[in-house]
Amino acid sequence: KAEINRSEVKRGTRDRRGKYQGGETRPANTDTGRRPATPASLTHMPAQTTPTAPMEKLFEGCKIIKAGAELPASQLASTEVVGLYFSAHWCPPCRGFTPKLAETYKAVLAAGKSFEIVFVSSDKDDASFNDYAAEQPWAHLAFEHREAKARLSKKYKVSGIPSLVLLDGKTGKTITKDGRAALGNDAKGAKFPWIPPTIAEAIGDKLVGAGGAEVDAAAATKGKTYGVYFSASWCGPCKGFTPKLAAAYEKLKAEGKDFEVIFVSGDRNEKAFGDYFATMPWLALPFDDRDREQELSALFEVEGIPTLCIIGPDGKLANADGVQAVASDPDCAKFPWGKEDVTPLEAAGGSLNDTPCLVLFGGDQGVLGAVGKEERARAAAEGEEGEVEEVLVVAGGSRGRSGSCAGSRAARGRRSCCCSTSPTRGASTCTRAGR
Repeated sequence: KAEINRSEVKRGTRDRRGKYQGGETRPANTDTGRRPATPASLTHMPAQTTPTAPMEKLFEGCKIIKAGAELPASQLASTEVVGLYFSAHWCPPCRGFTPKLAETYKAVLAAGKSFEIVFVSSDKDDASFNDYAAEQPWAHLAFEHREAKARLSKKYKVSGIPSLVLLDGKTGKTITKDGRAALGNDAKGAKFPWIPPTIAEAIGDKLVGAGGAEVDAAAATKGKTYGVYFSASWCGPCKGFTPKLAAAYEKLKAEGKDFEVIFVSGDRNEKAFGDYFATMPWLALPFDDRDREQELSALFEVEGIPTLCIIGPDGKLANADGVQAVASDPDCAKFPWGKEDVTPLEAAGGSLNDTPCLVLFGGDQGVLGAVGKEERARAAAEGEEGEVEEVLVVAGGSRGRSGSCAGSRAARGRRSCCCSTSPTRGASTCTRAGR
C-alpha cells in the first residue's frame, strides 16, 4: 500500500476544534483555499499504454529487416495485407516460385496497394539465408529468431514449402493459408486482397447432372446438407470409397432425407472425368471450369483425395473429414455427420495424424461427453484465430492395449488412403526438413 502523504488527514465529520474524524483522506489545508497536495500514490501510477496490435504481438521480441533497415512491426499493423513466406534456399520449388512472387509483389505495390511480405526462412545456416534474402525485395525475419520461426510454422500449420500465408495486417486474421495458389493464379495482383470466396460463391451458379444436364447450384443445395467430394478416377482409394458414398446417398434419398453431393474432379482429361462421373448418382462441377476446382481445393485446404467436406443447411462447413464419417457409418445412423463432442477411436483415423487429440483408454468412457462439449464450446468461442487449436476428444474404448493398437491401425489406414491431389503436385512440395 502506498504511504499516505503527511499533508493529508482523514475527512469525515468536523469536531468542535476544527479537526476531521474518520472517513476518506482529505488535504489538511482544504479550508485555506490552497491547491491540495498530490497524493504520493497518484504520482507513481503507471502511464496507460495502447493495446498491442496483432502484428506487434505476432512478432513480439523479433527483428524484421527490409533493405538493410529494421522494419517496426507497428508498420505491418497498418498494412492491408501481410504475407508470411515460408521458404528456403535449398528448396528447388521455392527458388522457382520466388521470382514469380517477386513480380506479383512489385506489380501490387506499383498499383498503390498496401502489401508487405515477411520471409520466414527454413535455411540451414546464416550464409545460405543471407544469400537468399538478398534476392527478395520484401522484408525478412532475422535468421536468429529460430524459435519464432518454429512458432509461426506451428501456428499456421506449415507442413511444406514454399508456403505463403496471407494475413489481414490490421486484425491479424488469416485471409488464406494458400497464398501460393492465390497469387500464383493472379500474377498482376488484380484480385488483391485475395479474400477467399464463400462456399456458395466458389461452387458457382451451374452444376452438371446425369447425362450432362445443367442444374442450378443454388436450388440444388439451398437448405440441405450436402457434400463436396474431391476425387479422381486415377486414385485407387477414391474408387474404393465412391461405392460406399453412393450407397449412403441412395439410402438417404430412399428415406426422403435432403442430401446432395457435388463431385469435384481431379481427373487429367474430360473423358476420364465423364467415365468416372457416369458411375455416380449425384451432381458435379463442370470439368472445364478448372478455376472453380482450384478455388474449392484452396478453400477447403485439400491436400489429398478422397476428401469429402460436409456442408450444413446453413451453408457452413460442418465436417472436413466426411470420408471417415461416412465410411464408419454405413447405416447412416449419424447423418448429417456433423462434428461430435466425442469421436470413437475407429472414426478418428485422419485426425490422429494432424490434430491434437485426447484419447482415453479404459476407465469410464462416459466422462468424455462433458469434456468434449466444453472443449468444442471453447474452440468455437475463440474461432479460427484462437491461440490454442481445438483438441479432439477420442473414446479409446475400455480395453486399453487393444484400443491402442486399433488407434495405430486407424492412423496407418488413413495415411494409406490419400493420394496427392494431382500426380505432379506432390513433387513440387518439399518438407521443411529438406527431404
